Amino acid sequence: MSLAAILSSANSGLMAAQTGLRTVSDNIANINTPGYVRKVVDQAPLVSGGLGAGVSVTQIRRAADQFLQRASLTATASASQAGVIATAMDRAQALFGNPGDNSSFFTRLDEVYAAFTAASSDAASSIRRDQAIDSVTDFLSEATRISTSLKAMAVEADSRIGAVIDRTNQLLKQIDDLNGDISRAMIQGGDATGPENIQSQLINELSSLMDVSVTPRTNGGFVIRASDGNALAGAGGAAELKYVRTDGASGEITVSLPGASGEPSLRARITSGELRGLIDLRDSELPALGDQLSEFVTRAVDELNRAHNAASAVPAPASLTGRDTGMDLSTAVGGFSGRTSVVIVDSAGVVSRQVDIDFDAGTMSVDGGATTTGFTPASFMATLNGQLGGQGTASFANGALTLSANGGAGVAVVDPATTPSTRAGKGFSHFFGLNDLVTSSGHPYYETGLASTDPHGFTAGDTMALRVAGKDGARIRDVTVAIPAGGTMQDLVNALNASAGGVGLYGQFTLDADGALSFAGTSGQTVSVVNDNTSRGPGGPSVSELFGVGQAQRASRVTSFEVRSDIAASPTKLALATFDPAQAALGRPALAIGDGRGAQKLAAAGQAITRFDAVGGSTAGSMSVSRYAAEFAGSIGRKAENAISRQEIALAVAAEADTRRSSAEGVNLDQELISMTTYQQAFSASARLVQAGKDLYDVLLQMVG
Repeated sequence: MSLAAILSSANSGLMAAQTGLRTVSDNIANINTPGYVRKVVDQAPLVSGGLGAGVSVTQIRRAADQFLQRASLTATASASQAGVIATAMDRAQALFGNPGDNSSFFTRLDEVYAAFTAASSDAASSIRRDQAIDSVTDFLSEATRISTSLKAMAVEADSRIGAVIDRTNQLLKQIDDLNGDISRAMIQGGDATGPENIQSQLINELSSLMDVSVTPRTNGGFVIRASDGNALAGAGGAAELKYVRTDGASGEITVSLPGASGEPSLRARITSGELRGLIDLRDSELPALGDQLSEFVTRAVDELNRAHNAASAVPAPASLTGRDTGMDLSTAVGGFSGRTSVVIVDSAGVVSRQVDIDFDAGTMSVDGGATTTGFTPASFMATLNGQLGGQGTASFANGALTLSANGGAGVAVVDPATTPSTRAGKGFSHFFGLNDLVTSSGHPYYETGLASTDPHGFTAGDTMALRVAGKDGARIRDVTVAIPAGGTMQDLVNALNASAGGVGLYGQFTLDADGALSFAGTSGQTVSVVNDNTSRGPGGPSVSELFGVGQAQRASRVTSFEVRSDIAASPTKLALATFDPAQAALGRPALAIGDGRGAQKLAAAGQAITRFDAVGGSTAGSMSVSRYAAEFAGSIGRKAENAISRQEIALAVAAEADTRRSSAEGVNLDQELISMTTYQQAFSASARLVQAGKDLYDVLLQMVG
């Protein structure tokens, strides 16, 4: 071997050792840098003419493990999703309070029943009446506060989704740009580990926002793909994500792929990460809690109203005005069975006129007389006014029935103990809301009593846009349903269920015996309302308002309740007495001051068995309001506990994945010290070889000289 060859080999060794020492220096300097992946020097022998010619540094690469990286990214996304939901559910549980505490929401309802129990033994006490009214007001106010807070949390999640989308787009752009830097460095034979480490940290951050998979490119860098396989970065540019939201309906994220200008955006499929958690909160978790809260409060209110309609104030009120049923009178009256009585009493509570109505026979009689007058739903109002004989009047306007007494008298509606009037599970007064304790500005009760043969009453040609979503909340399709001309409720249901122009491909709407409309998806699909332009008569309720179509519509009921204004202003109008037919038959006062039997019914309203719809993950069933309150309180706690448990598990998995990845990719000080010693010795040996070559040159020059 020539001296030049020896010096060349020694020089290559010096350069390789220098590169190795510089790499070790970088590794040690970044031992505490988060996300830093240690660098490794790859060497190869130089061969010239079949003979060794030194050493070459082929590349400086990162000691990255693709399998461990993939496991870490997946675990990070799952942990971020679980963390978002756990934090929100813990906050939501705090809104309701601990069921065992006196300040919790559910104890407010117990206080309502306790207040009426106290009032039943001292019905004439204005203090007891005030306390009862205050307890109902507190319960409704707390329900409104919680519902409003849940909606605010959903709005917050909505805002965070937009911010996360913006950050995601920034990360995708930066990752894609770094691919170019990495490729140029590798082509030029330079050290690409710097931009690779930066890119790796950006990918780690991206994985906390959404689930992604990474695939190495042949020329350096990575291709970033979503869970549906679409390339988001590294394959011709960076994709752009957009958040498309609709009030009352599930939102969605669309993605415009690079190089796809002019083509429609695709719906992004995101299965984990902070984005998935926020979307679940906005469209599923929080609305489900709000829906169940609304169902609970509505049923509790309805049972209080049932008891209050079965009682009367003393003295009896001069008029009773019901709620807007959303129907015309003949349709509302036509579905009743059983019997009821409209009673006019004087200021002392003595009956002066009693009109007995038999819906089964279609007749009315006065003061228990044998002479009866027939009526039809269309003639009901005229017949009733005639039977009242000038002592009272009945009227119907804007979907609401009003009964009034004349000459300073009062009016009450009384159902007999046997064969009481009923429609959709409610008595005559209760169905029309004539003596409700709690009123609503909307249409909170979806048991309309409408039968499939009743006219639907909605304006023909009006439309409502429905969104069908899958079990994961992702939009499947938007459909626009047109109200059929004329026709019955069955015709309306058929239009909703049509395969073309309806939701029939994904599920079915059904109208039950109480006139409640519900949707069941074939595979867990749900329906929400994008917009509803329908109207049941001029100024009447829409389809979604009358039947509670869509989770958002149902959840909004809770904020519409309040104690009836005249009762709140004057506690004497609280109905704590009941009509006594035995005293009426003897000509004695049928309504007496101090009678607390109506208060007893109000106190027992929590034990009344009522039907609860399947909302918020709970199943439909019949139970008492108090039992439902206990189960609801328990379900909130379980949801929060399960969310925290899932977060702890996800964090443990992520920590283990990160630990294993760090052990393979991170800097080990002992290993680096060994490498440093090795490179130092190699450098020293190469330096000695250079010195030996120099000495040989000196000897050779002396011999020549």
